[in-house]
Amino acid sequence: MTRVVLGVSGGIAAYKAAELLRRFTESGHDVTVIPTASALEFVGAPTWEALSGKPVATEVWENITDVPHVRLGQQADLVVVAPATANTLARAAQGLADDLLTNTLLTARCPVVFAPAMHTEMWEHPATQENVATLRRRGALVIEPAEGRLTGTDTGKGRLPEPTEIFEFCRDVIARGGVRDLAGRHVVVSAGGTREYLDPVRFLGNRSSGLQGYAIARAAASRGAEVTLVGANVSLPDPAGVKVLSVSTTSELRDAMISASAGADAIVMAAAPADFRPLHLFEAKIKKSSDGSAPVIDLMQNPDILLELSSNRTKDGQVIVGFAAETGDAHFSVLDYARKKLDRKGVDLLVVNDVSDGKVFGKADNEAVVLGRDGSSVDVPRASKGEVAHVVCDEIARLLPLSE
Repeated sequence: MTRVVLGVSGGIAAYKAAELLRRFTESGHDVTVIPTASALEFVGAPTWEALSGKPVATEVWENITDVPHVRLGQQADLVVVAPATANTLARAAQGLADDLLTNTLLTARCPVVFAPAMHTEMWEHPATQENVATLRRRGALVIEPAEGRLTGTDTGKGRLPEPTEIFEFCRDVIARGGVRDLAGRHVVVSAGGTREYLDPVRFLGNRSSGLQGYAIARAAASRGAEVTLVGANVSLPDPAGVKVLSVSTTSELRDAMISASAGADAIVMAAAPADFRPLHLFEAKIKKSSDGSAPVIDLMQNPDILLELSSNRTKDGQVIVGFAAETGDAHFSVLDYARKKLDRKGVDLLVVNDVSDGKVFGKADNEAVVLGRDGSSVDVPRASKGEVAHVVCDEIARLLPLSE
């Protein structure tokens, strides 16, 4: 059984940690909650004890015969602090040991995850940013906070990511043993399917759900990368620690990807852009004709975003990953078509999906073959899209040049 220490510091987002705790316990993890004294001002000890099935303590003087300030950190498989306030980040970065949580952080030799939550000004303050950089340099995973409603009427960056996404992030960290092979790297991922509007209510689109692209963004973040995710018409929660940009059309996707990818270490084009768009946009809804005839829609070809990105790399050693949703026919197999696309697009890796008979789209699992320009080929048997995402990240890490 995986042993998790959940640290809770004193911020209004402490109530969300109760949902995170429930996620851990219901999935079979053994969880010990260590709230700070100020956290108990927001959510009391009975809540943490009822949900974890264990007593909680804040000070090293409680249950002293068990030496909790040493044992908890030594025995943990993961320590996650959510929310992590500016004060907690500062104390952790300075190596203070003035309560049970900070003592545990000093003795932990397992992966440590901080999920910050605070007002925007506090997050952006140079002192906080220096503390975050220090923690990351020492090997901790500090999740980027989300943007949205804060306390009062304030909005901005500093919101605690959703508990479900923090849990998925932590589950990835546990599964990978805290591997941080993408630390210090910037990875840009696209996901979803673009829409090309015919009139104010109708559009040309495709069946891409964005699940695989979001899984890749989550996997890269859990391995230490700074991740920018460009989502096209995706109705999924933002992955924890990932900057998300929302677009709709292929033109918007192209502009966002070119901008976000400048200087990136890896680009993963998992989105499904529409190949064509209407030559003219009808200003009003297209009406049915009385004679039963249908309007003629003239189409024009959209730009090839993947080819443009691979042909105009903005950094030496930049790794470009494309996706191929293919079906075979009487002349060529899925892999035959995929290898042609790999050469034509000039990418380093191509993730090949056989989408015949409705496979892949909108499903929780996937199977793929990852082809490399260097002649490599990795078969991925049917597995969750999260597991497929880590195979893609494995290949990206393999191809990235050594950091200086």
